[in-house]
Amino acid sequence: MKKSFVGALGAVSALLLAAAGAAPAVAAQTSGGKAAPARPATKAVTFAGTVALSNCSGSVVRTPSSQPSDPALVLSNGHCLETGFPGAGEVITDQPSSRSFSLLNASGSKVATLRATKVSYATMTDTDISIYQLNTSYAKIQSSYGISALTLNDTHPVQGTAIKVVSGYWKRTYSCNVDGFVYRLKEGDWTWKDSVRYTSSCNTIGGTSGSPVIDTATGKVVAVNNTGNEDGERCTENNPCEVDENGNVTVRQGINYAEETYLIVPCIGAGSVIDLSRAGCALPKP
Repeated sequence: MKKSFVGALGAVSALLLAAAGAAPAVAAQTSGGKAAPARPATKAVTFAGTVALSNCSGSVVRTPSSQPSDPALVLSNGHCLETGFPGAGEVITDQPSSRSFSLLNASGSKVATLRATKVSYATMTDTDISIYQLNTSYAKIQSSYGISALTLNDTHPVQGTAIKVVSGYWKRTYSCNVDGFVYRLKEGDWTWKDSVRYTSSCNTIGGTSGSPVIDTATGKVVAVNNTGNEDGERCTENNPCEVDENGNVTVRQGINYAEETYLIVPCIGAGSVIDLSRAGCALPKP
């Protein structure tokens, strides 16, 4: 879990590198003067709706069916919890919390401090997520600050998809593609299922843990950034390894990963309530 800020070496110097911006999609011209097929349109991906935690990144998120009056939710990693890493097999629900989050606007400037009332759900088993419920609604955030929550995509991400990892902690964006999916990603005591592997240009650093991974074609959140192999070690902390269906282990030094978020959507009911008994909810249960 190198993607939390604590223990991240070289993060400050890495921050000084300018983030490469994606060029607008334009129709290429052929030699005959006819336009080649246009690339898929892209949504403008900004910092609006992202948040900075004390040690990580995150975002204000909603499901496709969330209502304006519902309490707002913040998504980050399980390993970003203020109470420390959940143990292997541990699932946390409805744990009181007054944690604060710095809400960012499109340019990355802080516009407000948001506050949690509880950790609605958190785990590092099968996935690496934390979901905080706030003491304010989506409508109140919109009316007060002009910022909408990011929408969680409700389907599995697709290999090759162009994505951006947007870090509220560093106010930095990384651009790459979904390289593929990992049957099991193992790091120390923890194992995650069906993780997203980035192409190499998303060289995320400490503090980017919990950043939303946004599909640039839809503007929706498809994953949450969580780890990467720093030193080339095999299956140790800060050095996750890939394990396939046959138990074969692959180590990819310098490659980074995220956990899919479509699984969260069926588990959120009316009023932003996390209900693990809802139809289609496959998140680990306590």
